[in-house]
Amino acid sequence: MLNRRYIRENPDVVRQSLDQRGYDVDLDEILAMDEEWRELKAEGDDLRHERNEVSSKIGQLKQEGKEEEAQEAIDRSGELKAKLEDIEDRTDELDEELDLRLLELPQIPHEDVPVGDDEADNVEERRWGFDDLRDLPDEVTPHYDIGEDLDIIDEARGAKVSGAGFYFLKGDGARLEHALIQFMLDVHREQDYVDVFPPVPVNSESMTGTSQLPKFEEDMYGIEGDDLWLCPTAEVPVTNMYRDDILLREDLPLKHQAYTPNFRREAGEHGTETRGIVRVHQFNKVELVNFVEPDESYDRLEELTTEATVVLERLGLPYRVLTLCTGDLTFASAKTYDLEVWAPGTESEDAPEGLGGRWLEVSSASNFEDFQARRAGIRYRPEHHESAEYLHTLNASGTAVGRVMVAILEYYQNEDGTVDVPEALRPYMGGQEVIEGHEKVGESALGKGE
Repeated sequence: MLNRRYIRENPDVVRQSLDQRGYDVDLDEILAMDEEWRELKAEGDDLRHERNEVSSKIGQLKQEGKEEEAQEAIDRSGELKAKLEDIEDRTDELDEELDLRLLELPQIPHEDVPVGDDEADNVEERRWGFDDLRDLPDEVTPHYDIGEDLDIIDEARGAKVSGAGFYFLKGDGARLEHALIQFMLDVHREQDYVDVFPPVPVNSESMTGTSQLPKFEEDMYGIEGDDLWLCPTAEVPVTNMYRDDILLREDLPLKHQAYTPNFRREAGEHGTETRGIVRVHQFNKVELVNFVEPDESYDRLEELTTEATVVLERLGLPYRVLTLCTGDLTFASAKTYDLEVWAPGTESEDAPEGLGGRWLEVSSASNFEDFQARRAGIRYRPEHHESAEYLHTLNASGTAVGRVMVAILEYYQNEDGTVDVPEALRPYMGGQEVIEGHEKVGESALGKGE
């Protein structure tokens, strides 16, 4: 949430931010409400001061036998009280309305963020892993086909059980998913992350604190009959662990990691993809959440991005890092780096030149500055004798497990239709080096007419 005073004193900066981000918010109306609130607060202060003065004279007037003047003072005090109550009611009403309207305003982009309309204007910072690519089959099979051939991904039965956008992982597919989760958690423990295993349902106050509500309600799964939502990302419960808390300077930086299943309707423009497990309604992710002092947050953003890339490098997966432009930033982020892994099995317009395939976002490392902290009331005390201040929050996926699996199935596949297990994952799969697949079960495996 943006500071009211900042909005009042920097309306042109806020207007520019709204324009660069493509948000249609009536800032003039918000400013007018704020002006009315301040005028009423000032008028209320004056009335309160006058009433105190009048009330203080009543007793003295009665002692002096000036009953008529005392009654006039009593009547005036009553008038002032009634008027003050009306002003306070309107002030409280405006205060509540302003808090709701401020939730519509996105974060102000950092000055280093490139100005642009959408993902086409993002800036590529660097690539890794393309100087020594492994030998790939002449025709790389998309993950959904090789997953079906090996019988390790079952979209049809997932759709039968839960609907489109859900799937089963089976046998070595499930083992690979578990291996990736444990591997990622181990990597980040080496980076001094403290594990958190959070609750999966989260309440509306938590969703508002990290900015999923009210802006993105249609993308979330609400639990009917309860003020609960299925977790869209572990950023929500982990950040809100410290909602309305005051941390100490010696607590910071505080680094948590959490694995959770995540649930999103994907009700917006993208929806679910027709085939595969790239854009689905349920997916696993290891999330990295940081709480830091304000003057350290941008150094921490660089370090956080590096911490996420370590996962891809140890897996030997080629990737690139992008700086998101203003039009592609998330609602709460001041600056974001996207990590995109290369998946060579499906053609895309923005594929690496001469290589084909496509890029898959597996992590967004973001600095929210004090935006989430203001919404969630998360502060820290620089020194024990000093006033508490809002800290800065950051997060990154460390990483999106399903999409990393997609990259592995496509990048590590062999000409014979098997898939090599990346060396870093073999200890987590009992030393298994190759995924050779499983025999399918049921009459459907026999084919029609058999």
